[in-house]
Amino acid sequence: MTGLQFSLLPHRGVIAVGGPDRVEFLQGLISNDTTKVAPGQAIWAALLTPQGRFLNDMFVVDGGADTLLLETERERAPALARKLSLYKLRSKVTVEDRSTTMEVAAVFGTGCDKVLPIEGTNAFADPRLADLGLRVLAPAGQAAAILSARGMAVAPADAYDALRLSLGVPDGSRDLPVEKALLLESGFDELNGVDWKKGCYMGQELTARTKYRGLVKKRLFPVQVEGTLPAPGTAIQLADEEVGELRSGLGDRAIAMLRLDAVRGGGALTAGGVRIVPRIPAWMRLPDPAGP
Repeated sequence: MTGLQFSLLPHRGVIAVGGPDRVEFLQGLISNDTTKVAPGQAIWAALLTPQGRFLNDMFVVDGGADTLLLETERERAPALARKLSLYKLRSKVTVEDRSTTMEVAAVFGTGCDKVLPIEGTNAFADPRLADLGLRVLAPAGQAAAILSARGMAVAPADAYDALRLSLGVPDGSRDLPVEKALLLESGFDELNGVDWKKGCYMGQELTARTKYRGLVKKRLFPVQVEGTLPAPGTAIQLADEEVGELRSGLGDRAIAMLRLDAVRGGGALTAGGVRIVPRIPAWMRLPDPAGP
């Protein structure tokens, strides 16, 4: 036995982008550098609106056979595939939603780096944080058998979600409101979701301006909930002032969007009458309150 666990992630799907122009095509659209994708080495990135607001997050994976695989939200994958198809123009690419023929799993625990590659899958270290382990893309219905055969124990999806929440890592539109969220308020810089040297992509201008002008005044934080977890979207108060809102959560952990001055001030935060305590993880860099 390896001591590792895996959780199937049925809310995640897969889109295939194939053809000779696949790398260049995505390079002009998403926030990270597609040229860095290689066998066993993936990137995490976002597709933005022209105004720099979040549309979709995705892992970009080498699928072999002149194909890149995009692991993204399953429910929103058909719309993303249609949008990418609209951007094709004369590019020699194909776009196919494979969410019905592929499935996604997360492997976590000590020693993840020692089990790659995993035969019969597209498996890679999570490029956001080493503590998040591995992502595995496998033919539909086969991931559990493949990973169990490698000595890994199955765990409910909530087990992986609890790990993610404790680290303060967002999970698609559960934490990032579509056409509203900004990447630098959502941890994409520190979590390796933005490449600052790759050149232009859709929404790049606002993202760069937000960074270089020091415009981040609020951001996502992992929080501990001291009581019954309020619903996502519940306002967070500092005395009588609204300073943020809850996003996804489970048990006594959640992710919240909070104003930086409210976190720095150390006052008592509440949501729905329950105390909310921000936890600043080691990976997180808070901007200097004095500006750049």
